[in-house]
Amino acid sequence: METMTGIKTTLTRNSKLKEVDFNHLEFGKYTSDHMLVADFYHGQWNEPQIVPFANLSMSPTALCLHYGQTVFEGMKAFRMIDGRVNIFRIDKHYERFNRSLRRMCMAEIPYEIFEEGMKELMTLDKNWVPNQEESALYVRPFMYASEARFGVKPSDEYRFIIFTGPVGQLFSKPVRMKVEREYIRAAKGGTGSTKCGGNYGGAMYPTKLAKEQGYDNVIWTDAGEHNFIEESGAMNLLFVIDGKLLSPPSSDSILHGVTKDSLLTIARDTGVDVEERPISLNEVKTAFKKGTIAEAYCVGTAAVASPIEVIGIDGEDYHLPVKEKGIVAGLKEKLENIRNGTAEDIYNWNTIVG
Repeated sequence: METMTGIKTTLTRNSKLKEVDFNHLEFGKYTSDHMLVADFYHGQWNEPQIVPFANLSMSPTALCLHYGQTVFEGMKAFRMIDGRVNIFRIDKHYERFNRSLRRMCMAEIPYEIFEEGMKELMTLDKNWVPNQEESALYVRPFMYASEARFGVKPSDEYRFIIFTGPVGQLFSKPVRMKVEREYIRAAKGGTGSTKCGGNYGGAMYPTKLAKEQGYDNVIWTDAGEHNFIEESGAMNLLFVIDGKLLSPPSSDSILHGVTKDSLLTIARDTGVDVEERPISLNEVKTAFKKGTIAEAYCVGTAAVASPIEVIGIDGEDYHLPVKEKGIVAGLKEKLENIRNGTAEDIYNWNTIVG
């Protein structure tokens, strides 16, 4: 069959929808029935297709398996109060995806494949979008080098895929974070602002060590002197110090967060004093000693805005009060209201389907 936009579609014969317990969604466990696939070869993108979700087949010499040319995005779609489905900030995620592809020397994806393919996929699998509180349909566009050749080179062939899956909260309670002063996530001039697989693989060992010490994840510091805060695990960071909402600025070593951008946009428009600037560990420790730090949050597509209750710095734990109605919690509520349709989408962030 073909969809309204002409995308060839093969429907699954056995939907897995009935297997999902939407009241107890484990993050990353479930995948929806279909996925969009498009291939790049001979210098051009071929027509995308929607097919049943299935395993992939590739050569052991596929370049992605050896040299790290693999990039992904993390997005969400939400069930609105009127029953329709909203895909959040497609254009911003598209821009970041192609920025990552350029940095990894990969073929860029045309907007019509990214947007129209996603909308068609979402329309087809709209029953997978949960309506439970703090739930969403996670949307994962990704691309990998598919050329079968084991010499070191940029691939001439790529496969682009979008799959989805219903998710609940990433963190069900406030988190404990350890400031990392030995290992680094990224350096200036590197791939820190890129959502490539290597960034996440390289972060797993120091994160494992932090978890063995009783923390949930790490807070990364700058690669040069380990004196300035950058990111939290795979997420951005927000602090409230002296009544101001602070965040490290985006750079080539920090991911340009879409959730962070959304929260800061709402903050500025509602009169919150916002500063995006370098934040030193000494400033944070001083704020703890003076009692001027009121909030700290991990923010990202998966986490949305998760409060931090403990920050471990050089072997000492600093405790934060968890406020249900603090500044960041208020911004998160406003963001959720835009996503679910209870507040006007004055920023045109929502793409509504179904």
